[in-house]
Amino acid sequence: MPELRLHNTLTGAKEVFSPREPQRVTMYVCGPTVYNYVHIGNARPVVVFDCLYRLLSALYPQVVYARNVTDIDDKIIDAALHRGTDIAEVSTEFTQKYREDMAALNALAPTIEPMATEHIEDMIALIDRLIARGHAYEADGHALFAVESMPTYGELSGRKLEDMMAGARVEVADYKRHPGDFVLWKPSTDQEPGWGSPWGRGRPGWHLECSAMIRAHLGEAIDIHGGGRDLVFPHHENERAQSCCAYGGDFVRYWIHNAFIDMDGEKMSKSLGNVRTVRELLARFPGEVLRFALLSAHYRSALNFSGELLTSARGTLDTFYGALRRRVDVEPATLNVSDSRVFLALLDDMNTPEAIAALHAAASILNKSDDPQEIAMAKAELTVGGRLLGILDADPVAWFTDVVGKDGLSAEEIEALIEERTAAKASRNFQRADQIRDDLEAQGVMLEDGPKGTQWRRRS
Repeated sequence: MPELRLHNTLTGAKEVFSPREPQRVTMYVCGPTVYNYVHIGNARPVVVFDCLYRLLSALYPQVVYARNVTDIDDKIIDAALHRGTDIAEVSTEFTQKYREDMAALNALAPTIEPMATEHIEDMIALIDRLIARGHAYEADGHALFAVESMPTYGELSGRKLEDMMAGARVEVADYKRHPGDFVLWKPSTDQEPGWGSPWGRGRPGWHLECSAMIRAHLGEAIDIHGGGRDLVFPHHENERAQSCCAYGGDFVRYWIHNAFIDMDGEKMSKSLGNVRTVRELLARFPGEVLRFALLSAHYRSALNFSGELLTSARGTLDTFYGALRRRVDVEPATLNVSDSRVFLALLDDMNTPEAIAALHAAASILNKSDDPQEIAMAKAELTVGGRLLGILDADPVAWFTDVVGKDGLSAEEIEALIEERTAAKASRNFQRADQIRDDLEAQGVMLEDGPKGTQWRRRS
């Protein structure tokens, strides 16, 4: 079997991937907290781990991919209060919109999509187990994890306990034995959703949810746990603490994290007003353009998301689809996935820039070669490699004729004008032919004359 190497956040090194079971891989990726539309930064881990899912599926007979939905959280409660409705309505609405947006990015549905509210009993059982093993305690209606009970706490994030007095989603409170102790269960007011528990009516802490869902669906230990780099601490550090202390062992064999997205050279944040949702971007660009832009940089490198990046992504896809359109009548050769240059690039820690370079090479052959065998093999590379990256599955002709988020001439109207232009050229009425070409260009329609006639595309 080809050797896959992945960068493990825990060790800080690229390692040869070896699953716990030879023929089965388990992977868990943190999903959305469903209280609003997801932004483009949220989409990067979805696309990155979808690509990894495709790669693993080409390597192993069974890949179990779980991506959770956090449907109980303070942000959801706040959104429901603001709208004057209940949290179920908010979470149901935005779960569906999330699925629609991710499907538009050509992300495959995960094998399992657990909902936090469906695993409350599992969460309570996990807390009971931690308390019984001396790793958690009850205080002031809360159940808390005792960070000092785990000698290796902080190992994943590389932080020392004394440096963790407070942080994201970490509350310093008098009832804690140590300021770094984190909430497993917290009380709910009468106006907040809650469930009965040994510690009173309340709801789970954010970190606890993923540990319980992993245990319920994938077992006590898994092969891969993924997410954005922002989750390393405190979320994944705390997940690791809970699960390791409850069940023993290493919990996760490979921790994989993607880097952040900047927006036009600045950190994406609500305060700067530069947060862009996937939905608003889909109104202006095909989902494939957004996906390709997210894959254009290595997943562990920061990505500057900008208009220039999207224009470049569209241009590159135009190049690939243009080559496929030029050879639309050619049957691709038979190509084993393991022989694909894209596949070989992805084996090296998901090196998508190198994989894209392989597609460029194949497109160049389609455009320039006269060798039928070489052309058929290059088309196979684009087809097989594109499938691994989750791109190039559209009809090459439709790619240039479909339009997203723009008004203008219909395809039928454009085709009629092209026919009129062809007739005008045949009758040597070049003035009319040029006028039609100029009028179409003014409306964003570009014509390309060639030996097989005139093809057209909409300007990006």
